[in-house]
Amino acid sequence: MANTETIPVTAQGTAKKRKRLSYSIWFILPAFILYTAFVIYPTLNSVNLSFTSWDGVSDEIRYIGFDNFVEMFRSERVYNALKNTLILSLSLVVLENIAALILAILVDQVRWFKSLFRSIFYFPVLLSGIVMGFVWAIIFNFNFGVISQLLDRIGLSDWKIDWLGNPNYALLAIIITTVWKGSGYYMIIYLAGLQGIPPELNEAAAIDGANRWQRFRHITFPLLASAMTVSVMLSMIGALKIFDQIAVMTDGGPGFATETLTYIVYKVGFGELRQGYGTALSLMLFVLILIVSLIQIKLLRKREVQM
Repeated sequence: MANTETIPVTAQGTAKKRKRLSYSIWFILPAFILYTAFVIYPTLNSVNLSFTSWDGVSDEIRYIGFDNFVEMFRSERVYNALKNTLILSLSLVVLENIAALILAILVDQVRWFKSLFRSIFYFPVLLSGIVMGFVWAIIFNFNFGVISQLLDRIGLSDWKIDWLGNPNYALLAIIITTVWKGSGYYMIIYLAGLQGIPPELNEAAAIDGANRWQRFRHITFPLLASAMTVSVMLSMIGALKIFDQIAVMTDGGPGFATETLTYIVYKVGFGELRQGYGTALSLMLFVLILIVSLIQIKLLRKREVQM
């Protein structure tokens, strides 16, 4: 008797699950079709194009095997772009996170107008990379830039630097600009982490005689491990893909002084009409970002566990 009652209930439950599953599939299907059309298919097609000499315009596509990859690994220009990319990425990860952590601590300790200061520091994030690049290009201009005019006014004209025209300073100008723009974004992440730390921990440490640095070193900093993991990951990925600032401020110059892997893909693919070679470079950039991200995740997660 018990078996005859259980079977219909089970069958009814299975039918409901199948019905819910069918509804879920219909909801997911439009997004899956769009994602396939605009992400999966172009990615797979890029792998195919990397083995061609296609110029991006003509209908003829000629397969050349691994010639693009051989040229890529023999090119001094590519190695220079890789060097610039690594220098830029490491500098931005360190400087953006240090600046963001300092800003977060300052905002967290402010008693009055906390929301105002948070908005001021976050405002550069809202600017587009193009607009921000134009603004800083004017600031760094050797002839009429704000920095040059200020040095002229105070009688220090000999200290003027051609930031964007000197290969020794152009990459530094890009770094300064990007740190100014991105620090506010990571400040919000650190600020959320700071506000999640119980105040009783710092109060107890202060009662025990710990100074500000000791409280930060042994309490605040370890408890910000998860926020730091997110910030470092995002800043590294963003630095590896930086494009807007370089396009507006230096166009990869002077010479190839600020040309990164992202920018060389654009220059080769659209400037020199070598889509096949540019696609091969973009695949190398994808592999680089993937490797760096996996290494970061492993190291930062291990650090979280240790802390």
